Amino acid sequence: MKIDHSQPLEYSTDQNKLNILGFWIFLGAEIMLFATLFTAYFTLQGRTGSGPTPGEIFEITPVLIETIVLLTSSFTIGLGVHAMRLGRKNAMLTFFGITLLLGLVFLGVEIFEFTHYYHVGATYQTSAFTAALLTTLGTHGGHVTLGLFWGLFIMIQVKKRGLTPETANKSFIFSLYWHFLDVVWIFIFSFIYLKGMM
Repeated sequence: MKIDHSQPLEYSTDQNKLNILGFWIFLGAEIMLFATLFTAYFTLQGRTGSGPTPGEIFEITPVLIETIVLLTSSFTIGLGVHAMRLGRKNAMLTFFGITLLLGLVFLGVEIFEFTHYYHVGATYQTSAFTAALLTTLGTHGGHVTLGLFWGLFIMIQVKKRGLTPETANKSFIFSLYWHFLDVVWIFIFSFIYLKGMM
């Protein structure tokens, strides 16, 4: 395996470059998945039947907490990648750990939010609007959950093996995934929550 020392560690081998390219292609498929969910939501958002409307169930406080927490986690994962490029393994692990803790807080607030929806009668069976809403939020939440386990496994590998071209590549790809989830959340925050509250 030929290592190009003029490149950052995560790009330092041909295999690493291919892995990153492959992951960008995978993110293209993920964009299509979320585009489909958003399209379904926008088509069905007015179909509330006898159930609650967006304005009746959305609450700004949990949504703001989720947004601040997730945007902060995007910043900390960026700091983690920066520390990785400087070869500072412990700093990188610390920032990745903070990122995962913030992801856990996000999920906790989302579970609280889903419980609130259930108590006000907004379930999958209530209306086309609630089904589309819960599917979109649940898909994003599922991705965050997957990210927590993935990030944890990467941290364990970095702790055991140190910063190698392979572990750096995995860590960088994970950071791309996490940033992607943040971008999707910005769309959810802007076009589902804020629009629904207006």
